[in-house]
Amino acid sequence: MLLDQFNTLLQVLASTPQYHARSTALYGFLDGLVKQAFHEAKPAFEEGHAIPFAELGSLILPYNKMGAIDSIDLFGLDELLMFAFYWKNRSRYKRAADIGANMGLHSIVLSKCGIATEAYEPDPQHFVKLQRNLELNQVRDCTPYQAAVSGQDGTMQFCRVLGNTTSSHLAGAKPNPYGDLEYFDVDVKDINAIAARVDLFKIDAEGHEGVLLNALKDNAFATVDAFVEVGTPESARVVFDRFKGSSINVFAQKRGWARVESLDDIPVSYKEGGIFISSKEHMPW
Repeated sequence: MLLDQFNTLLQVLASTPQYHARSTALYGFLDGLVKQAFHEAKPAFEEGHAIPFAELGSLILPYNKMGAIDSIDLFGLDELLMFAFYWKNRSRYKRAADIGANMGLHSIVLSKCGIATEAYEPDPQHFVKLQRNLELNQVRDCTPYQAAVSGQDGTMQFCRVLGNTTSSHLAGAKPNPYGDLEYFDVDVKDINAIAARVDLFKIDAEGHEGVLLNALKDNAFATVDAFVEVGTPESARVVFDRFKGSSINVFAQKRGWARVESLDDIPVSYKEGGIFISSKEHMPW
């Protein structure tokens, strides 16, 4: 199995942040290699077996379809870059919040890096699988919450996108959701209360990231860093305006994790990679 040859993958990724932009030759090469390796392992996923997972040892994530994509797609190169960051900084961070936890892959990896985690997933179908996967991987330092996260506690409507449930979102977060949709109420937790307990955020809020970042108080970033997926051009503008002229820095994968200087530096969808927000002068690779 090709995955058996990836025993130093996270170290390699963590040592080459300047080549993490999707436009680089190294990214293109590694992306193809990673896709080949994880799809080759599909029978092991389907049978619920543990797979070798670089420096982290092994991992169990039973195969699941989520509409147009499947659970193997969760191991894309952009996700592995974040895993490499977690591993590189495993002594820096003590407690994380996985916002938009899906089936728990990030929470499992954070745990394997010794970082205790709060996992937030509002879709009850995904939440059941999240709980199962935490148990299969014997994760004991993750607290799962069947809830979304926003600017305050309460209840909001959730939109499940049946054709791709990883694209499901709080109602109104995406202007024109398409395909078959289901709406139902979900619990919502206040991001500032969570920020008081953690020092790292992973935010995959499917268009709600602008609301979350506007709600977060500036002083939260004195002790908290955040990985954020930006889902829309509108969110990109909100993110840029939120931190423009402040002492809080935004670093963009599309710039090799260099500091954002203009609106064009902010990704407008997951296809341009993520951002990292911190009061640090440099991203700690």
